[in-house]
Amino acid sequence: MKKTIGFIDLFIDEWHANNYPKWIRESALKDEFEIALAWEKSTPAGKRDLKTWCGEFGIKPASSIAEVVEKCDCICVLAPSNPEVHEELAELPLKSGKPVYVDKPFAPDRAAAQRLFDLAAKYNTPLMSSSALRFGNELIAAKKTLPDPVVVSTCGGGGNFPEYAIHQIEMIVSMLGTGAAALQVCGNADHLTVTVRYPDDRLATMNYAALWGFSLAAARKRQCCDKPEDVCQLSTMTDIFPNLLLEILKFYKSGKNLIPKEETLEIAGILGACVKGMGKPGCWIDIA
Repeated sequence: MKKTIGFIDLFIDEWHANNYPKWIRESALKDEFEIALAWEKSTPAGKRDLKTWCGEFGIKPASSIAEVVEKCDCICVLAPSNPEVHEELAELPLKSGKPVYVDKPFAPDRAAAQRLFDLAAKYNTPLMSSSALRFGNELIAAKKTLPDPVVVSTCGGGGNFPEYAIHQIEMIVSMLGTGAAALQVCGNADHLTVTVRYPDDRLATMNYAALWGFSLAAARKRQCCDKPEDVCQLSTMTDIFPNLLLEILKFYKSGKNLIPKEETLEIAGILGACVKGMGKPGCWIDIA
């Protein structure tokens, strides 16, 4: 018998909810899971309502978050453009003891991220969140061939930096680990650069412009004559969403989140500091 997944969203007619069913149904674990219920808080003008959306996807509409939590084995909290509502939408799921995936960005800042993890811990609820960029084929390979870089530089785009910065941050933290101390934002909302400072010899930069694709460069040493094996340059990130959905299903199956909680907390902390830094260009912002 398949395990059931329930979608909880701010509004269901959005890119992630519209595409996740396809990747779930095409994954290596497709015979073990099905999306059974979906719920949205409200329907914005111009969007398909829950009944229409569910009819098109062959999923039953739920009347409440409580119904999703009660009837489904696994919970997926979406709202990928609105991390500020994740605490509200995830409160009941995180009290259920059932595995909960919260879409990116996990939380708008570290304090909110910590509250989500604390609630999950209180009720022994498995909790996972990640940007899909963590699971690009090229990045997975680079982490094996270049396991201890000290410098990482990323580029990326998206409709706006506060929403899409998560992808660059996820790549950086997955490569460099935790411990970032402060960051500085230079530029404006259209084109900007972020420098992330660490207390040791690590260093990271993010570069943003709306139409840029995602890429990453990393180095094990800071010499101008690095050996080829001491550097990597990734110009593409392939299969990010199919790989992400497979990892989510593995998490639902095992109840074990293989992404260190400390990394997810740090990612939220860097994101919050980036948004704060946009209002104080050129100033160093503590990441706490």
